[in-house]
Amino acid sequence: MPSRRCHYVVSTHWDREWYQTFQDFRYRLVQLLDRVLAGWQDGRLKGPFQTDGQVIVLEDYLEIRPEKRAEVERLLREGKFVAGPWYVLPDEFLVSGESLVRNLRLGREVVRSLGGVPSNAGFVCDLFGHNSQLPQIYHGFGIEGAFVWRGINQINPRHFIWRSPDGSEVLAYRFGHQGYCSYCGAVRQSFDAGLPFNAEQCARNLDNYLGAEAVVTEIDPILLFDGGDHQEWDPDAYSVLQQRMAASQEPFEIIHTDLDTYLEEALSQRERVKSVVEGELREPASITDTLVDNQWLIPGVLSSRVWIRQDNAACQALLCSWAEPVSALANLALQREYPQGYLDVAWRWLIQNHPHDSICGCSIDAVHEDMKYRFSQCRGIANRLTIEATRSMAASVAGEVAENELRVVVFNPLARPLKQTVELTLEIPVEWPTFNEFFGFEPKPSFRIYGADGAEIPYQRLAQAMNQPQTRIAAWHFPQSYHTHNVQVSLPLCIAAMGYTTLTVRACERAERFTRHPEVPGLATSECAMANEFLSITIEPNGTLTVTDKRSGQRYERLLTFEDIADIGDGWYHGQAVNDEVFTSRGARADIALMHNGPMLTTFRVRTHMQVPAEFDFGAMQRSSALCEQVIDSLVSLRPGCARIEVRSTVDNIAKDHRLRVLLPSGAQADTYLADSPFDVVRRPIALRQENYAYRELETEAKSQQNWTAVYDGVRGLAVLADGLLESAVRDQPERPLALTLFRGTRRTVGTTGEPNGQMNWPLIFNYWLVPLCGAPERASLYDQAQLLLAGVRAAQLQPKDVAYHQQQPVLQPMGGLIDISYPAVVTSVRQVGQGLEVRLFNPEEGSVSVRVKPDTCVLARYTHYGRVNLESLPLEQPQVLTNQLDVRVGTKQIVTLRFS
Repeated sequence: MPSRRCHYVVSTHWDREWYQTFQDFRYRLVQLLDRVLAGWQDGRLKGPFQTDGQVIVLEDYLEIRPEKRAEVERLLREGKFVAGPWYVLPDEFLVSGESLVRNLRLGREVVRSLGGVPSNAGFVCDLFGHNSQLPQIYHGFGIEGAFVWRGINQINPRHFIWRSPDGSEVLAYRFGHQGYCSYCGAVRQSFDAGLPFNAEQCARNLDNYLGAEAVVTEIDPILLFDGGDHQEWDPDAYSVLQQRMAASQEPFEIIHTDLDTYLEEALSQRERVKSVVEGELREPASITDTLVDNQWLIPGVLSSRVWIRQDNAACQALLCSWAEPVSALANLALQREYPQGYLDVAWRWLIQNHPHDSICGCSIDAVHEDMKYRFSQCRGIANRLTIEATRSMAASVAGEVAENELRVVVFNPLARPLKQTVELTLEIPVEWPTFNEFFGFEPKPSFRIYGADGAEIPYQRLAQAMNQPQTRIAAWHFPQSYHTHNVQVSLPLCIAAMGYTTLTVRACERAERFTRHPEVPGLATSECAMANEFLSITIEPNGTLTVTDKRSGQRYERLLTFEDIADIGDGWYHGQAVNDEVFTSRGARADIALMHNGPMLTTFRVRTHMQVPAEFDFGAMQRSSALCEQVIDSLVSLRPGCARIEVRSTVDNIAKDHRLRVLLPSGAQADTYLADSPFDVVRRPIALRQENYAYRELETEAKSQQNWTAVYDGVRGLAVLADGLLESAVRDQPERPLALTLFRGTRRTVGTTGEPNGQMNWPLIFNYWLVPLCGAPERASLYDQAQLLLAGVRAAQLQPKDVAYHQQQPVLQPMGGLIDISYPAVVTSVRQVGQGLEVRLFNPEEGSVSVRVKPDTCVLARYTHYGRVNLESLPLEQPQVLTNQLDVRVGTKQIVTLRFS
C-alpha cells in the first residue's frame, strides 16, 4: 500500500490587533518574519511559509523593514512566501458582500505587485461563522477550496462539499478539535507554556497526531497545519519533523508544502468526499465526540460596540452608493478624471478595519480607538470625491444662474428612478429678502423652487438656522467667508436611476415677499396620530405605535416597545445573567410632540422615559437596585406615497452593563423569517433547535442581518430596515415580534480587569424603518429602501460665482442618469475599472429571473460592447454589441458582473 502524503504547512494566525494594539503585535510580527528569513538563510527552514491567508502581514513588515523589500519580493517569486488571497482576514457577516470582493481583489493585487502569485487557498480559519455565498465569491476568483473551522460541527470526516445557493461549490476542509491550532497544540504542546521541549515526546506526539488525522481524513492526502495564534515557527519541533521526513516511515510520507499544494492533491480526489453542506455556516458549538471541540460561533459580536457597525456601514455606502458611481458618471458625462488612486486609498483604510477582531468589537479599548482614525480617513476621501463629482456636474448643467438664483442639483443613489418627497437643506444667501408672519416675530427667507422643466414645485418648510458661516475655496484666492440662511425643506421629486435632477431656487421679488404653499391637510390626524394613503399610525401614551395597514386592514400594536436587560458579557458574547430583570417600556411614560405637520412630511417626537438599573452589581451578581432614567428620544415620520414608518432614536446612554432592543410584534403566522446576508437573502427558522440545551454553546435567537429582516404570512407581516444595526431576531412567541438590537454595553475586555469604552456611555443615534407587509415582500424593494436609509440623497448647490468657477465642458442636460436596472436585481457596485464600466448585481430570489438593464446616453456614447466578467474582471464570454436595453438572465441567487467596453 503506498504511503499517504502528509502536507506540513507552517504558518501563523496573525490577528493584526486584538488583546494588544496593532503596534504591539507588529513588533512581534517583525520578530517572527525576521526569524523566518533567518531560517531560510541558514538552511534550518526548508519549505514555504504561508502568511495566514492574508498579505497585509507583509505590508506591515516592509513598512518597518523597507530594506527587505527586494528579498521579500524574491521569496514570493520563488514560492517561499505564499500570500493571499485576502488582504486581511475579515468577518463575513459584519461587512458587505462588496467589501469581501474588494478585500480579495486588493489582496491578490498586492501579492502580484510584490512579484508573487496569490494563493488560491480560501483560508478563513478563525472567522465567526461563514456566509452562504462565500463559495460563489471564491468561484468568482477561481478559488476552488476553503479552509474553515467555526460554524460547523462536522469533524469526521475532515472534508465536505460546501455549496452556495446558486449551486457554486468548493471543497472545504474543516480543522480539528482545536481548529487551526490543533497541530501546534497536540504536537508542539503550545498550550502548555511551562513544559520544556522534549524531542522524544514531540516525536511521539507527531506519531499520535498522524494516526488520528489518518482516521478522520477520507482522502489520501493529510494536512498538518502548523499555524496557531501569533505562533512563530519552532526550530526544535521542526527538527523533529525533518528527521521524520528523512526517515520516510510507512504509511506516511511527510513533505513541507503549502495549502495550495495540499488543495491541488485534495481536489484530484474530490469525488471521494460525500458530505455536502449548503448555505451559511452558523452552527453553535456542540459536543461532537469524547473530545471537546473548541469551535465557538461567538454570535455576540453582531452587536458589540455598535458605533463600529454604523461607521463601517456609512463608509461602505459612501464608497459604493456615492463616490464610485458619481465619479463614473462625471467621467462619462464630463470626461472628468476617474479618481482611482483616491478610491484605492479609501478602500485600503476601510478594509484595514475589517479583520475579525477589529470589526467584531471584541478587542481592547485602544484597538477600537485606532479604528476611528481609519474610518475617518475613508470617510473623508469618499465624501470629498462625492462633493467634487456632484459639484462639477451641477456647475456644468446648461443655462445661466441669475444673481437672484441658486442652482441645486439633487442626486439619486438607487439603480431605479426615485419618486418621493425628499429633504434638502438650502443655503439661502443672507442678502435675499425675508418675510414675517403677523407682527414680525421671526424673519423667514423668501424663495420659490422650480424643477428641471421650469414648473414651480411646492415645498414644506421644516426648519431654519439663520446667518450660518460658510467658506468658499478657490485655487487662486485665499478662502472667502460668507453667510447663509439654512432652510430645511421637504418637496416631491422624481430623479432618474443613478442620476440627477436640477432645481432652481429663486428669491422672491420685494413685492411678493412671502412664499407659502398649502400646509393643510397635513398628515397629522390628531395630536398623537398621522396617516397617509397606506398607513394609519397612533402614538399611545407609553410611546408605542398602533398601526393600521389600509391596504390589508391589518392592525399592528405595541410597535416601538423598548426592552432593557442585563449584559454581563464582553465583545464576544451577550452575557445572560441568572438574576436578571427585564424592563420594557410597556408601562413607561412618554412625551409626545408634533414637530412637522404638512403634506410632504409629518414627524412626531416621542420621548420614552424608562427607569432601568444603573449597572450590574458583580458582587451580588444581580442588577443594581439603584435606577436611572433612560430616555429614548425618537423621531417618528411619515411621508406621502410610502408604506413605511421612519424612525430615528437617540439614547443618551447613562446606564451600564445592559442591552437595549426595540420590539415590533408582527402578528404573522410564520415558522420562518427572512434576513439579508452578503449577496443573499436567507430563510431561518424562528424556533431554536430542540436540543439547544445539550450544546456547549447556546444557540441564541439573535442572528445576523446586513440591512433588513422580514417575517410574514399570506396576509400580513413586518420588515425592519436598519442603518448599521446588524443583529435582529424574530422571537418564538405567538405574536412573532421582531427584535432589533440597538446596542450592548459591556465592561469586560480580553486580558484586562475591565475597560470603560465598551459601555458606550454617550449619546447613541439609531436610524431604522418599519415596513408593514401584505404577504411576501418584494426583496429588491427592501434593499432599495435600506440603501436609501443608509445613503440618503445628495445635493450640490451653487451660487452664480460657484458655477463660473467649477463649470466644465460639455454642458449637461438638466436631468440625466447612469444606468437603470429593473427588479428584482440588487445592485451592489457601479464603478469604472480600467477603461470600462463594471456593474455588479445579484438575484435575491429563489428562481432564475430576467433583468432589464438600460444604460443611459452617456454610457452608450462611450461604450459599444458588454459582457460578463468574473469578480477579478476577467472575461467569461465574448463581448456582445451594446444596445439601449439589455435583457440579462440571472440564475437563482447568482452574482453577475457586467463590463461595458
